[in-house]
Amino acid sequence: MAPMRIHELLEARASRTPAEVFLFEPTGSVSYAGLQAMAEAATQDLLAAGVRPTDRVLLVAENCAAHIALLMACSRVGAWSCGVNARMSPGEIAAIAERADARLRYFTAEASDAARQHASRAGAVPSALPGVMRSAVRADARPETDPALADTAAIIFTSGTSGTPKGVMVSHHGLLHFGRVSARARSLGERDRVYAFLPMTHIFGIGTVLVAALTGGAALVLRASFSPADMLHALEHEEVSNLLGPPTMYARLLAHIEAERIVPRFPALRYVYTGSAPLDLGLKQRVEALFGQPLHYGYGLSEYAGSVFLTRVEAPRADTAAGYAVEGGEARIVGPDGKDLAPGETGEIWMRGPGLMLGYFRDAAATAQVMRRGGWYASGDLGRFDADGALFVVGRLKEMIIRSGFNVYPAEIETVIGRFAGVHLCAVVGVPEVDGNEQIVAFLEMKPGAALDEAALRAYLAEHLSPYKRPARIEIIDAMPTTANGKVLKRELQARCG
Repeated sequence: MAPMRIHELLEARASRTPAEVFLFEPTGSVSYAGLQAMAEAATQDLLAAGVRPTDRVLLVAENCAAHIALLMACSRVGAWSCGVNARMSPGEIAAIAERADARLRYFTAEASDAARQHASRAGAVPSALPGVMRSAVRADARPETDPALADTAAIIFTSGTSGTPKGVMVSHHGLLHFGRVSARARSLGERDRVYAFLPMTHIFGIGTVLVAALTGGAALVLRASFSPADMLHALEHEEVSNLLGPPTMYARLLAHIEAERIVPRFPALRYVYTGSAPLDLGLKQRVEALFGQPLHYGYGLSEYAGSVFLTRVEAPRADTAAGYAVEGGEARIVGPDGKDLAPGETGEIWMRGPGLMLGYFRDAAATAQVMRRGGWYASGDLGRFDADGALFVVGRLKEMIIRSGFNVYPAEIETVIGRFAGVHLCAVVGVPEVDGNEQIVAFLEMKPGAALDEAALRAYLAEHLSPYKRPARIEIIDAMPTTANGKVLKRELQARCG
């Protein structure tokens, strides 16, 4: 019988191959049976605390076996897990707990110094799961009564790159569907090991990493955060076959390799993937030269349980297309008038399919703002279709810059600047001017030891960009501000512009 909830994936593996190792952590390994036992202990702790179906349970965590056990336990009792990265501030966590109307809070204190500090501030007590603390949040938290939301597996709070985070209700059906899609696309099997640093508080970590691995039987080389040195060690010594992460991860990895003059080894690596942000062609080519194989790419977002577009392993692309719609996924490119645009024309990406969210938690107004007739979700992302149906993601609609009456897409400028010698990362933002125009500002993070020749860069831009697309200001920054999942926080860059 096909699984109906995500914890059933773990139960099936623990039943068939209990002794097989699923998690390789720096402190040791955990078998399927071992993880199942942890999930059972967490389940009993939830029930003893009075957690009911549809109650929200805040997981203040970094990646570790206990975090996964808590995710599975919430699924078993019908509670909705709300993952919060432990590196967030106390104020941010408190705000999310309030918005989630959470009944209980767990902290993966043994595996995370940050979680332990949050637990201490909250007056948390030990739970039945070793190394995990818990504290009550609201005894009067209301269960959810809408039957249309009964399939909710988790609430994922958006990264808030352009505003206040919203609670995306992700379904069991959507996660299980994408787990099958992703495992099949990557031919995941029991010999595979996936380097798993992506936070499982985010859809990239839960869907593409965790659920897909459980579906295919792959093991996880589990890490709490990204470290280029650790990643290189794991590639050489821990039989990592799948490497996944945002473009910024690969940029940091390349910078580390160049700065330390490392000759990396990756004897088992067979699949390299990036997502969650626009992909620069120059970065793609550098990554492919490093690993000697294609860098695959996909398009997805928190509001869709996994990627709705993926490149095909059997037909890798030389460009930066996000590939083709996955099984069950549909997308349209729509103009301001709500009408479909022709291939080659840029517009807003609309999508629908089995992975689509069930809405924003207790925020009907925000849900109504993005949903369209026919079950279409208006993503706020800009893209275009190639003649063969491949999707190119251009950027965010809200990030589009209006300059001299023209639409300017930051990703185009970032791609051009990214090819200039010495530039490691680039992010472009628009800053309002008094005349209603927007000033274009480019922030650059340089490669280790590199210095910017601004006059040479401006001469280069004059050859490659129309005058209205050229940045008025070029700012050097030590390190790009990013979310835990690797997205550049452009609103923080805009705030620096004064």
